[in-house]
Amino acid sequence: MILGNGTVVEAVALDHRYEGQNGWVHALKDFALEIRANEFLCILGPSGCGKSTFLKLVAGLLRPSAGSVLLNGKPITGPGLDRGIVFQEHALFAWLTVLGNVEFGLKMGGADRQSARARAMQVLDIVGLAAYAQLYPYQLSGGMKHRAAVARAWALTGAALLLMDEPFSAVDAINRMALQDHLVHTWQVEQRTVLYITHDIDEAVFLADRIAIMTPSPGRVGREVIVDLPRPRDRNGPEVAAYKSRITEEMHRLHAL
Repeated sequence: MILGNGTVVEAVALDHRYEGQNGWVHALKDFALEIRANEFLCILGPSGCGKSTFLKLVAGLLRPSAGSVLLNGKPITGPGLDRGIVFQEHALFAWLTVLGNVEFGLKMGGADRQSARARAMQVLDIVGLAAYAQLYPYQLSGGMKHRAAVARAWALTGAALLLMDEPFSAVDAINRMALQDHLVHTWQVEQRTVLYITHDIDEAVFLADRIAIMTPSPGRVGREVIVDLPRPRDRNGPEVAAYKSRITEEMHRLHAL
């Protein structure tokens, strides 16, 4: 497990409510969490527990009803290029090549054409897509589109944090495992703080340094589990199985309350 020094994200006494189709929803209450530099943190919980709401607060797409979210010690007031985001839908620009998609955020951040291209190709090489740089999204498989989306977010050199909201949940099981392998490889090659949202226990144990398990709505962190296993991890090994069993028990306990 590789943990950096210092806190990148800090949520303090966080509360969030929003108006849904059937009235007001109390998504988060007394939510507190720290994410450390270069840590791979998974937030785990079923649908409706507020985990994606927290990610959107960190992304600056929502403002908290109460409490605060700090990024490197400063309140988050809106979106920024200091955070890369990957959602469930890859959201690639259809009119741009793979290379153009990955360059886009770099150019928006002020990088010149030469440095943007060099950085984009560097990250595409890490995720195994360098040979497909000139293809358009419609020419890619589903798994390759997701890798391109990860590359686009990862390429942002000023991003202190990569936010991932169940990015592989719509992919079939075989491709999902391959994408997880690519993500871990990318994270090991080029360290970055990652906040990863998932409802999948297997995925959380395979990816995370630490897992924050959510309570039912209004959500808060009910339990934290440090996954003290070396990488690469054997999905079918006894150590991974033991963590899965422990976390399954914790999930049942928290959501039976």
